[in-house]
Amino acid sequence: MAKYSKAAGKSVKKAMHKKKRGKLKSGSGRAVTSRKQAIAIGLSEARKKGAKVPKKGAKKGARKGAKKGAKKTARKGGRKRARKTK
Repeated sequence: MAKYSKAAGKSVKKAMHKKKRGKLKSGSGRAVTSRKQAIAIGLSEARKKGAKVPKKGAKKGARKGAKKGAKKTARKGGRKRARKTK
């Protein structure tokens, strides 16, 4: 069974065509340059029209590469030895 309807595909195709011509605008009114952003706009328009499109957070494991606690923290209170002076 298809995840996306043909109407959704048409909407994305139109958005990609507009993007290539430089006519596709984002919500802020600026021209879209990203392919992914154009696809997202096309799917959003398809959702508004009622086409069959999965929900936004439907993908499981979307952030597969991101590791929990990947940010390294500095050591707390490392011991410092007193140096002998002559």
